[in-house]
Amino acid sequence: MSEMHCPNCGDLVSPAIKSVKMITCASCTTTLLLEDAGLRLAGEQGVLHDVPMLFGLGDSLRIGKTLYEVLGHARFSYGRGSWDEFWAIDDQGAPVWISVDEGDLILQRVLARTDWPKYDGYLRLGSTLLYQNEAFRVDEVGTGTCTGLRGSFGHELTVGERYKFLTLQGEDGRVLSAEIEGAQYEWFIGHWVDPFEVEVKPA
Repeated sequence: MSEMHCPNCGDLVSPAIKSVKMITCASCTTTLLLEDAGLRLAGEQGVLHDVPMLFGLGDSLRIGKTLYEVLGHARFSYGRGSWDEFWAIDDQGAPVWISVDEGDLILQRVLARTDWPKYDGYLRLGSTLLYQNEAFRVDEVGTGTCTGLRGSFGHELTVGERYKFLTLQGEDGRVLSAEIEGAQYEWFIGHWVDPFEVEVKPA
Protein backbone atom coordinates (compact mmCIF):
# COMPACT_ATOMS: atom_id res chain seq x y z
CA MET A 1 0.00 0.00 0.00
CA SER A 2 1.07 3.62 -0.44
CA GLU A 3 2.72 5.30 2.49
CA MET A 4 0.91 8.08 4.36
CA HIS A 5 1.76 10.40 7.22
CA CYS A 6 -0.02 10.76 10.54
CA PRO A 7 -1.92 14.09 10.57
CA ASN A 8 -1.15 14.43 14.29
CA CYS A 9 2.62 13.87 14.46
CA GLY A 10 3.67 13.59 10.81
CA ASP A 11 5.29 10.18 11.22
CA LEU A 12 5.02 7.56 8.51
CA VAL A 13 1.95 5.28 8.61
CA SER A 14 1.81 2.32 6.25
CA PRO A 15 -1.26 0.02 6.46
CA ALA A 16 -0.41 -3.62 5.89
CA ILE A 17 -3.21 -4.44 3.42
CA LYS A 18 -5.76 -2.61 1.26
CA SER A 19 -8.79 -3.67 3.31
CA VAL A 20 -7.56 -1.82 6.42
CA LYS A 21 -10.04 0.88 7.52
CA MET A 22 -8.40 1.91 10.79
CA ILE A 23 -4.86 2.01 12.12
CA THR A 24 -3.04 3.31 15.19
CA CYS A 25 0.04 5.48 14.81
CA ALA A 26 2.94 3.73 16.53
CA SER A 27 4.65 7.06 17.28
CA CYS A 28 1.93 9.17 18.90
CA THR A 29 -0.73 6.51 19.73
CA THR A 30 -3.42 8.33 17.73
CA THR A 31 -6.17 6.24 16.13
CA LEU A 32 -6.60 7.05 12.44
CA LEU A 33 -9.36 6.28 9.95
CA LEU A 34 -8.37 5.61 6.34
CA GLU A 35 -10.57 7.43 3.83
CA ASP A 36 -10.29 8.20 0.12
CA ALA A 37 -8.75 11.57 0.90
CA GLY A 38 -6.18 10.08 3.26
CA LEU A 39 -6.00 9.75 7.03
CA ARG A 40 -8.43 11.29 9.53
CA LEU A 41 -7.97 11.59 13.29
CA ALA A 42 -10.31 9.29 15.20
CA GLY A 43 -9.13 9.46 18.81
CA GLU A 44 -6.65 7.77 21.12
CA GLN A 45 -5.56 4.15 21.09
CA GLY A 46 -6.13 3.75 24.83
CA VAL A 47 -3.94 1.62 27.06
CA LEU A 48 -2.89 -1.96 26.41
CA HIS A 49 -0.81 -3.09 29.37
CA ASP A 50 1.55 -5.88 28.45
CA VAL A 51 0.50 -9.22 29.91
CA PRO A 52 1.76 -12.73 29.15
CA MET A 53 0.05 -13.92 25.97
CA LEU A 54 0.36 -16.87 23.60
CA PHE A 55 0.84 -14.52 20.64
CA GLY A 56 0.74 -10.83 19.80
CA LEU A 57 0.61 -8.15 17.15
CA GLY A 58 2.72 -9.00 14.09
CA ASP A 59 3.00 -12.71 14.87
CA SER A 60 2.13 -15.41 12.36
CA LEU A 61 -0.02 -18.31 13.58
CA ARG A 62 -0.51 -21.74 12.09
CA ILE A 63 -3.85 -23.23 13.12
CA GLY A 64 -4.48 -26.52 11.42
CA LYS A 65 -3.31 -26.14 7.83
CA THR A 66 -3.91 -22.38 7.65
CA LEU A 67 -1.47 -19.55 8.34
CA TYR A 68 -2.77 -16.30 9.88
CA GLU A 69 -1.01 -12.94 10.18
CA VAL A 70 -2.03 -10.87 13.22
CA LEU A 71 -2.54 -7.24 12.18
CA GLY A 72 -4.62 -5.69 14.98
CA HIS A 73 -5.09 -6.08 18.74
CA ALA A 74 -8.07 -4.73 20.69
CA ARG A 75 -8.84 -5.19 24.39
CA PHE A 76 -12.29 -5.08 25.98
CA SER A 77 -13.22 -4.83 29.65
CA TYR A 78 -16.32 -6.51 31.06
CA GLY A 79 -15.98 -5.30 34.64
CA ARG A 80 -14.49 -8.27 36.45
CA GLY A 81 -11.86 -8.79 33.79
CA SER A 82 -10.97 -8.32 30.14
CA TRP A 83 -10.58 -10.22 26.92
CA ASP A 84 -8.52 -9.65 23.77
CA GLU A 85 -9.57 -9.62 20.11
CA PHE A 86 -7.00 -10.01 17.34
CA TRP A 87 -7.78 -9.03 13.75
CA ALA A 88 -5.85 -11.21 11.31
CA ILE A 89 -5.82 -12.33 7.70
CA ASP A 90 -5.45 -15.92 6.52
CA ASP A 91 -3.11 -17.08 3.75
CA GLN A 92 -5.83 -16.26 1.18
CA GLY A 93 -6.12 -12.68 2.45
CA ALA A 94 -9.50 -13.23 4.11
CA PRO A 95 -10.03 -11.48 7.48
CA VAL A 96 -10.71 -13.35 10.73
CA TRP A 97 -11.06 -12.49 14.41
CA ILE A 98 -9.30 -14.50 17.11
CA SER A 99 -10.80 -14.00 20.58
CA VAL A 100 -8.72 -14.82 23.65
CA ASP A 101 -10.39 -14.94 27.07
CA GLU A 102 -8.63 -16.56 30.03
CA GLY A 103 -6.72 -18.89 27.72
CA ASP A 104 -9.75 -19.90 25.64
CA LEU A 105 -9.47 -19.20 21.90
CA ILE A 106 -12.22 -18.78 19.31
CA LEU A 107 -11.47 -18.30 15.61
CA GLN A 108 -14.36 -16.60 13.82
CA ARG A 109 -15.35 -14.87 10.61
CA VAL A 110 -17.87 -12.11 9.98
CA LEU A 111 -21.14 -13.31 8.48
CA ALA A 112 -22.61 -11.46 5.51
CA ARG A 113 -25.98 -9.95 6.38
CA THR A 114 -27.71 -12.44 4.09
CA ASP A 115 -26.23 -15.25 6.22
CA TRP A 116 -27.33 -13.91 9.61
CA PRO A 117 -29.34 -16.31 11.79
CA LYS A 118 -33.10 -15.81 11.73
CA TYR A 119 -35.15 -16.06 14.90
CA ASP A 120 -38.32 -14.76 16.51
CA GLY A 121 -38.42 -12.65 19.63
CA TYR A 122 -35.55 -11.65 21.88
CA LEU A 123 -32.39 -13.67 22.53
CA ARG A 124 -31.62 -14.08 26.22
CA LEU A 125 -29.54 -16.49 28.28
CA GLY A 126 -30.73 -20.02 27.53
CA SER A 127 -32.55 -19.10 24.32
CA THR A 128 -32.02 -21.40 21.33
CA LEU A 129 -32.12 -20.90 17.59
CA LEU A 130 -31.60 -23.12 14.57
CA TYR A 131 -28.83 -22.12 12.18
CA GLN A 132 -27.70 -24.25 9.22
CA ASN A 133 -29.54 -27.25 10.72
CA GLU A 134 -27.66 -26.94 14.02
CA ALA A 135 -29.20 -25.83 17.31
CA PHE A 136 -27.37 -23.01 19.09
CA ARG A 137 -27.98 -22.00 22.72
CA VAL A 138 -27.22 -18.56 24.17
CA ASP A 139 -24.50 -19.25 26.76
CA GLU A 140 -23.34 -15.70 27.45
CA VAL A 141 -24.86 -12.23 27.35
CA GLY A 142 -22.85 -9.22 28.45
CA THR A 143 -21.32 -5.86 27.69
CA GLY A 144 -17.74 -4.86 27.05
CA THR A 145 -15.94 -1.54 26.77
CA CYS A 146 -13.05 -1.08 24.35
CA THR A 147 -10.03 -0.04 26.44
CA GLY A 148 -7.16 -0.20 23.97
CA LEU A 149 -6.17 -0.61 20.34
CA ARG A 150 -2.97 -1.35 18.46
CA GLY A 151 -2.29 -2.01 14.80
CA SER A 152 -4.73 -2.22 11.88
CA PHE A 153 -8.39 -3.21 11.61
CA GLY A 154 -10.95 -3.84 8.90
CA HIS A 155 -13.54 -1.55 10.48
CA GLU A 156 -13.73 1.29 12.96
CA LEU A 157 -13.40 0.66 16.69
CA THR A 158 -13.54 3.36 19.34
CA VAL A 159 -11.82 3.41 22.72
CA GLY A 160 -14.46 3.95 25.41
CA GLU A 161 -17.30 2.58 23.27
CA ARG A 162 -19.56 0.00 24.96
CA TYR A 163 -20.69 -3.06 23.06
CA LYS A 164 -23.24 -5.71 23.94
CA PHE A 165 -22.33 -9.25 22.99
CA LEU A 166 -24.02 -12.63 22.70
CA THR A 167 -22.26 -16.00 22.52
CA LEU A 168 -24.16 -19.07 21.34
CA GLN A 169 -22.78 -22.61 21.53
CA GLY A 170 -23.75 -25.11 18.85
CA GLU A 171 -24.43 -28.81 19.27
CA ASP A 172 -21.51 -29.72 17.00
CA GLY A 173 -18.95 -27.39 18.58
CA ARG A 174 -19.39 -24.32 16.43
CA VAL A 175 -19.87 -20.88 17.97
CA LEU A 176 -22.18 -18.07 16.87
CA SER A 177 -21.64 -14.63 18.33
CA ALA A 178 -23.12 -11.19 17.91
CA GLU A 179 -21.71 -7.75 18.62
CA ILE A 180 -24.33 -5.06 19.16
CA GLU A 181 -23.69 -1.32 19.23
CA GLY A 182 -26.94 0.58 19.64
CA ALA A 183 -29.20 -0.75 16.89
CA GLN A 184 -26.27 -2.05 14.82
CA TYR A 185 -25.58 -5.80 14.76
CA GLU A 186 -22.66 -7.81 13.48
CA TRP A 187 -22.75 -11.63 13.49
CA PHE A 188 -19.82 -14.06 13.46
CA ILE A 189 -19.43 -17.82 13.03
CA GLY A 190 -16.46 -19.75 14.36
CA HIS A 191 -15.11 -22.57 16.45
CA TRP A 192 -13.02 -23.19 19.54
CA VAL A 193 -9.27 -23.61 19.06
CA ASP A 194 -7.02 -25.68 21.31
CA PRO A 195 -4.19 -23.31 22.38
CA PHE A 196 -1.75 -26.24 22.30
CA GLU A 197 -2.45 -26.66 18.58
CA VAL A 198 -1.49 -23.06 17.73
CA GLU A 199 2.00 -22.79 16.23
CA VAL A 200 3.39 -19.26 16.75
CA LYS A 201 6.05 -17.62 14.61
CA PRO A 202 7.00 -14.40 16.47
CA ALA A 203 7.23 -11.08 14.62
